[in-house]
Amino acid sequence: MSVETQLHIEKESEKRLYDYQINDLNRIFDVMHNSPDDYNLLYQLPTGGGKTVIFSEIVRRYIKEKNQKVVILTHRIELCKQTSNVLSGFNVKNKIINSKVKALPDQDDYQCFVAMVETLNNRLSEQEFELKNIGLVIIDEAHYNSFRKLFKFFDSCFILGVTATPLSSNIKLPMKDNYNKLIVGDDISTLIKNGFLAKAETVSFDVGLTTLKVGINGDYTVKSSEALYTNSFMQTKLLTAYDETSKGKKTLIFNNGIHTSKEVYYTFKRAGFDVKHLDNTANKEERKETLKWFKNTPGAILSSVSILTTGFDEPSVESIILNRATRSLTLYFQMIGRGSRIYGERDIFQVVDLGNNIARFGPWDQPVDWQHIFKYPDFYLENIVDDEMLERDFIYEMPSVIRKKFGKSKSLDFDVKNEYKKVLNSGRKSFTVIELSIEQHSKICIENCEDVFEARALIKELQDEIAYRIKQYCYCIMNSTQNYKDWLFEEYNRRLRLSFNGKF
Repeated sequence: MSVETQLHIEKESEKRLYDYQINDLNRIFDVMHNSPDDYNLLYQLPTGGGKTVIFSEIVRRYIKEKNQKVVILTHRIELCKQTSNVLSGFNVKNKIINSKVKALPDQDDYQCFVAMVETLNNRLSEQEFELKNIGLVIIDEAHYNSFRKLFKFFDSCFILGVTATPLSSNIKLPMKDNYNKLIVGDDISTLIKNGFLAKAETVSFDVGLTTLKVGINGDYTVKSSEALYTNSFMQTKLLTAYDETSKGKKTLIFNNGIHTSKEVYYTFKRAGFDVKHLDNTANKEERKETLKWFKNTPGAILSSVSILTTGFDEPSVESIILNRATRSLTLYFQMIGRGSRIYGERDIFQVVDLGNNIARFGPWDQPVDWQHIFKYPDFYLENIVDDEMLERDFIYEMPSVIRKKFGKSKSLDFDVKNEYKKVLNSGRKSFTVIELSIEQHSKICIENCEDVFEARALIKELQDEIAYRIKQYCYCIMNSTQNYKDWLFEEYNRRLRLSFNGKF
């Protein structure tokens, strides 16, 4: 290859990188040049910041400088293919090691290998399979702990982990134990300001989550999430949220459980919307067809389980609905990041939160001290606000659609905490607050109905507010047991239904 051709390739590669990417690339090479060959470095850059482009240029430059080969590890086959294509665009001759590759008689023909973590672990565990002259190993989505098992095969190599969230997927295996140093790239707000990411417009719908259980992995269990999010009350809340915020927009809905996602599909289908469901049981062809439909259908709604958090890039997404709660900061950023790509003239996307996630983690684009989280992950995880504390600060606002149904009433307001103070000061029993609340709800139902049947039907519209008032009351009396809340909710509804007798 002539010098002119080589320079042309280098210029073409440089054109693909923005200033912030080149700056980070140079910081990474500074560490490479001043560290031992077996050094482990971690690099953080938000989803949509172009991590694959950056490490593809690192591969190209590393091969040229060191005359050694590179291995890139991913955890999904889609990421393998995407990475291989970008590498080819940087003129890096690469080969994917997938389940079909049993041996590498042609490995001298390639400069770089892209492999699934499980596949490569199986191959390298076989004595006859060997990768030669490897100097650099790049780990994509490095926060997944499945990669740890491969470190022993590359103990003399420079390892570069790349992630949007340097917080381990396993709370017992912190990333600081595997990496010597963290380099932090531009944050989300900076990438938005400079026109590289879209701005998120967020809407939150308060949801009672105290029935959710936390599993051994530190996140909410699928079983408890399914029990909450599949009930008709939450399905109606989701549909209302979509109507108010995302109707007509291409929408991606994230759920915690296959059953929930299917219920979402049926709910939207019955409402007449163009919707499909996708989970990890779909075969390759079904997945391909569904994603093609989603790409080409304006206003399409795709309900899914975490399958689309990584290895999926559809920049035409206009709205992200978090129909689930998570205690995983990584998952929070991954889900919202699916809508953060700039698309044509559109530089804004919608985030609808039905899991109190924004209250738990803060706005998606707020600064995060990744260095502190990397060094002290236990401190961060121990200080995630629990759901009961979050819900204490909620203020229920009746949706405009429901408020219209009580249009004949002059006032719909009832302040539980204020009424509780009045009741105590007058020497009455605390339960009087509940009786007064039922009386007020009964009054506005009667004012807006012609008969007892209409009034009882209207109670359905008050379930959110009833649940909110009961929580506020329980905070006041310092009784937050779920059994008591459940009993009080049922008793409240029973008394409210009976209150209409003889009033029409």
